[in-house]
This record gives sequence, structure tokens and C-alpha cells, in this order.
Amino acid sequence: MGMPQAMDCLRDRATFVKDSLLKSQTITDNMVAILGSFDHRLSALETAMRPTQIKTHSIRRAHDNIDKALASAEIILSQFDQTRKAEAKILRGPHEDLESYLEAIDQLRANVDFFSSRKNFKSSEGIINHANNLLAKAISKLEDEFRHLLTNYSKPVEPDRLFDCLPNSLRPSAAGQQGEGGGKTEGQKQSLETAIFKAPTLIPPRVLPLLHDLANQMVEAGHQQQLFRIYRDTRAAVLEQSLRKLGVERLSKDDVQKMQWEVLEAKIGNWIHYVRIAVKLLFAGEKAICDQIFAGVDSLRSQCFAEVSANSVAMLLSFGEAIARSKRSPEKLFVLLDMYEIMREVKPEIETTFEDKACTEMREAALSLAKRLAQTAQETFCDFEEAVEKDATKTTVLDGTVHPLTSYVINYVKFLYDYQSTLKLLFQEFDASDTDAQLAAVTTRIMQALQNNLDGKSKQYKDPALTQLFLMNNVHYIVRSVRRSEAKDLLGDDWVQIHRRIVQQHANQYKRISWAKILQCLTVQGANSSGGDSSGLSRAAIKDRYKTFNIQFEELHQRQSQWTVPDSELRESLRLAVAEVLLPAYRSFIKRFGPMIENGKNPTKYIRYTPEDLERMLGEFFESKTWNEQRR
Repeated sequence: MGMPQAMDCLRDRATFVKDSLLKSQTITDNMVAILGSFDHRLSALETAMRPTQIKTHSIRRAHDNIDKALASAEIILSQFDQTRKAEAKILRGPHEDLESYLEAIDQLRANVDFFSSRKNFKSSEGIINHANNLLAKAISKLEDEFRHLLTNYSKPVEPDRLFDCLPNSLRPSAAGQQGEGGGKTEGQKQSLETAIFKAPTLIPPRVLPLLHDLANQMVEAGHQQQLFRIYRDTRAAVLEQSLRKLGVERLSKDDVQKMQWEVLEAKIGNWIHYVRIAVKLLFAGEKAICDQIFAGVDSLRSQCFAEVSANSVAMLLSFGEAIARSKRSPEKLFVLLDMYEIMREVKPEIETTFEDKACTEMREAALSLAKRLAQTAQETFCDFEEAVEKDATKTTVLDGTVHPLTSYVINYVKFLYDYQSTLKLLFQEFDASDTDAQLAAVTTRIMQALQNNLDGKSKQYKDPALTQLFLMNNVHYIVRSVRRSEAKDLLGDDWVQIHRRIVQQHANQYKRISWAKILQCLTVQGANSSGGDSSGLSRAAIKDRYKTFNIQFEELHQRQSQWTVPDSELRESLRLAVAEVLLPAYRSFIKRFGPMIENGKNPTKYIRYTPEDLERMLGEFFESKTWNEQRR
């Protein structure tokens, strides 16, 4: 290309640039100023190319300068063209085409870097300022778009949707009751460990990448704090609303103290269900969306999740704290174990979900609650043991049957063994030694406390025979219950055998006290009297023996047919033991002395009962029936 043609080409390019820039008035002045630098170069070229001064090396240098100037102009023009296009997209806003909008922001940033690196261009500072102003407007619109998208797609999760994410065994029943609570069998616990919890949809998956891109742009622009506030305020409110819709409420120790036990027990059952849903579904789900939106910005991600969750976690744990710190009572032991059990169940999820340093306070609050529940449960154990021994209820069982305290304590212990695995975990919180031995020791102490109390209660009876019957009934109930429960394995065969002997001892004492005196009527202790038989007993003495026997037996029958031996086997065994002593002695007495009475006047006045009558009447002992009922 000749020199004149090159000059013409450069002038044409400059004219084209000036004409093009008129279409984008906002940056025309800056571009004209920059093009002024090319005017200076053109002037220098014209001088260099005057005919009188033309030299070979000058021509070559002129060609080089023209080529460089044209290349630089081409690059700068393309940058301005891209800036103009980016500006047009930004002015339209991000909602029309978010992807193009984000590309425009990236282009603006690239242009700022481009002009910042070329200090020799006049007025580049003005261009950079203009681009930065555009960027600020763009980020402001992005902030609005992020807020709009997040708010629009952040709605509280309805309870029914959460229930659908649970395994079938944990869903509320048709009657409106929640799923399984505490005290589960080992099989139920194992099935729960493999149960599938479906993740709830807190924000539609298609929206998450958009929110992630918007968040990244805001972070690049240095708008971390604005992003943090928008996210925290929006998601924290929604999470709390989801929990409130579920039924979670913030309660204090005073609130709990005022509640009727039935109301409180129902609330505890529901709270156990809420903890599982909150930790396994809501908090875990919240962590998942936070991780996606703030992927790559770890500090912000961690802080956002912590701030979003803080109030909700505190609200959820408040009820558990209130129960753990409220006044202790025996019936609370099982709900405390239920609550401790659920906190142990969700411990892995708590440690995973709240693993970041920013979540330390929440993680420690949840783990601390589990410890506090364990401590209160253990203290309640000790209270129960003491309460059993010192129980001073005036309830007297008039018929000598099993005392309500005995059945209450035994049922309590049997129920404890439904919580065996939980109890062992609880013991380990404070002592890592043999948990089986600890559980056996606790059970033994409770049983001993019960027996000590029963010994005291047995002394309320005026009839010493009823005292023995009462103790026999109650110890037998304890032994039978232990033999039929898992407690037998821990207490051992020796314990069972010892207490079976105690039952027998009380039965023997009852027989001695009740029947020794009446059996004396049937023995031969004669004095030498006239009209008697070879034993030396007179007819009058024999009549007196029969009369005494009848009176004593009728009195025993009237009174002891109102007493109760509730266990049918023990009842029959006791009747048989009495019959084996009484009936042979009575038959022997009738055989020996019956003829003396039968040959006299009015024999039925004295020989009122046959051995068969006595046997039948013995079958009415311990049935809790009155004499009058029997006579009728």
C-alpha cells in the first residue's frame, strides 16, 4: 500500500469511528479525546513524509507506525463497541435475560481491566469511571433481582409436605397422632437407622443455579454484606415459619411448670417428632441450599447458614431445656429418656449440619441438651429409688392383695427395660464401666427399696396372718414379674431363687399363725376323766373340742374368704398346703372321737362339718368373698 493510500485509509477509519461514536453519546467525548492522540501521530507522519526529507528508514518507520496505530485503533474500537452493547443489556435489566446480563457485567469488568492497563491513552480515567458507574448500576439491579428471586421462591414448608418426606413408620396416623416416640424395641431402632428420609424442596432446583450466579457477581463487586443481609433476613424468617406451622413453639421452664401432666406429655411426644423433622429435613435442607448458592465462598456460606438457623435452633431446643430444668418427678423419667433418645438419634446429623466454626454455638447447645437430659434422667432415677423406699401413702389393701405401689414399681421397672439400650448409653455419659452391671444394680436397689417399704406397710395389719399373706402376695408378684421380663437376665437366677424362698417363708408363717391354734383342737391331750376313751378325754372334753374347732374354723373362713391371693397358682398351692395339714388331722379326730358324740344326744350340734365340707370351704378361702355371700 502506498503512503497516500495509507493516509486516506487511516483518515477514513478515524472518520468512521467518530461517526459511530455519535450513536452512543454517553462515551463519545472520551473516545474523541483518545482519538486525538492518533491525530498527533498522523501529524508526525505527515512531517516525516515530506518529499525533501524522505529517507528509506523514515518510510519504513512510517509504515510500522501506521500499522500499529491501525491495530490499536481496531482493538480500542472493539472495546467501545462491546461497552456500548453491555450498556444496552444492563439498561434493559437482568429479568429479561439474566444470562446475557451476567455476560455484560463480565464484559464491563474486562473493559475496565483493558483501559486500566493502557495508561498512555488520554481520558482513560473517564472511560473507567463510566464503566464502573455502569457496573454499580448493574450490581444494584442484580441485588434487586437476587432479593426478588429469593423472596419469590422462599415459602414456608407446609407440615404435610414434611410428613411426606418421612419413612412410613414415622408419619402421623389417620387419628392425627405422631409416629413412633421413644421406648422403641431394638428391631424398630434398627429399621429406623436404615429408614429413608427424602429431602424436602425448600427452593426449586432450577432457581438455585441462578441464585448462585447472582451471588457470585455480588461477591465479586464487593457487595458481600448486602448479599448476607438479604439472604439471612429472607431465609431465617421462612425457616422459623416452617417450624411454627409444624407446631414448634418457644417455651420456658415456667410455661412447662404450669401445664397439666397430660398436656405436657402430649407436647413432649410432638416435640420428639419435631426434632427429627427439623434436624433431618429442615436444617439439613437449609444447609444444602446454602451450600449450593454460596458454593466457592466458604466464609459467607458458613456465616449465612449460621445466622439463618440460629433463632430456629434456639426455639426448637427451648422446650427440651425447659423440661430438663423443670421439677423432677417419677413419671417424667420415661419422657426424659424419650427426649434423650431423640437427641442421640439426631446427633450425627447435628454434627454434620452444624460442623462449621460459625455454627459452634448451636452444635454445642444441641449436644449440651442431650447431656442435660441424661443428667436429669439419672437424678430422676435416684429420686424414684428414694421415693419408693419412703412412699408413705396410706392406701391399705384390706384383703392383703398386691399393693398399688408394688404393681406401679414393677411396671415402672419393666418399662425401663424397654429402654435398655438408651439406659446403657445414658450410663456411659457418666461412667464407661460395665453398663449391664450398672443397670442390674439400679434394678436391685429399686426392688430392695420396694421390699423395705412393703415391710413397713405390712405392719399396718392387726392380724399377723394377714401381714404374712400380704408380704407373700407382693414378693410373689415381684418374683413372677421379674421372671417374665428381661430383668431376669441381669438380676440372675440366684436373685430369683432367694426371693422364691422368701415367698415360701411368708406362706409358712401364714400357715403357722392361722392354723396352729385350730390344729391343737384336733390333738389328743387327755386328762384321766370318767366316761372317756382310752386317750383319757371325756365326752364333755370332746364336745368342747368340736365346739372350739367349729367356732375357730368359721371365724377363719368368714375372715379369710375376704382375703385375696390374686395369683391362681399361688392360691391353689396355699389352699392345698392348708388342706394337707388340716384334713388328715380332722379325719383322724372324727374317726377316733366321732362315735362318742354320734351315740349321744344331738350329734350335729358338735360334728357340724364333714371332711368334704371343710375341703369345699377351703376352696373359698382367698376369694375376697364375704361369709354372708357364702351362706347364701
